[in-house]
Amino acid sequence: MKALKNLINFSKIKPFLVIILLLLLYITICAISYVDIVSEDLADSVFRLHIIANSDSEEDQNLKLKVRDELLSYMNNIAKDCTSKEEVIALVKEHSNEFKEIASNVVKSNNFDYDVNVEIGPSQFPTKYYGDISLPSGSYDALKVTLGKAEGHNWWCVMFPPLCFVDVSSGIVPDSSKQEMKENLNDEEYDLISNIENEEVSFKFKLIEFFQNLKLGLN
Repeated sequence: MKALKNLINFSKIKPFLVIILLLLLYITICAISYVDIVSEDLADSVFRLHIIANSDSEEDQNLKLKVRDELLSYMNNIAKDCTSKEEVIALVKEHSNEFKEIASNVVKSNNFDYDVNVEIGPSQFPTKYYGDISLPSGSYDALKVTLGKAEGHNWWCVMFPPLCFVDVSSGIVPDSSKQEMKENLNDEEYDLISNIENEEVSFKFKLIEFFQNLKLGLN
């Protein structure tokens, strides 16, 4: 008799459990769809620089920064009139040999004999903060430069829009860089990367981080 009552009670609860599970599934699908759309739009709007040092020794890390400075100086000179990510990528591909030569010359002038490799394409990035602009983790197109064994810490920045020259300590990104970013994003997406102190925006930002890191862990 007791077993029968339990069965009847469960049969009454079961429809609610099914509804809850379907609702959770719907919310998850909507969240994943939102993350995919926003992540794709952000990735389509920026081109980044990714430099990996030979090792974590002080000498190799200092060398990485010297390579960074020379590459950014060259990039700033040739890409100062670029107005789109596509234009920047085309320019970087056209001058890929020059980027490699510049990095190699810095390595040699500092008495190292590391190989230098230059690649242009998608690369995984963690969440990074550039002054008052924040970019969630994910896959972004980048100029990737590896030095020697490439076993040291990475250095990342955004080459377009030009955020590499931002004084992060001041927490200010030039209005010109923000405007270029804004022109390639809708209002909500731009708000997402420039206003994460807002609780609602912060939640969405963390949502993107969660699913992107989950996706990275599954790959």
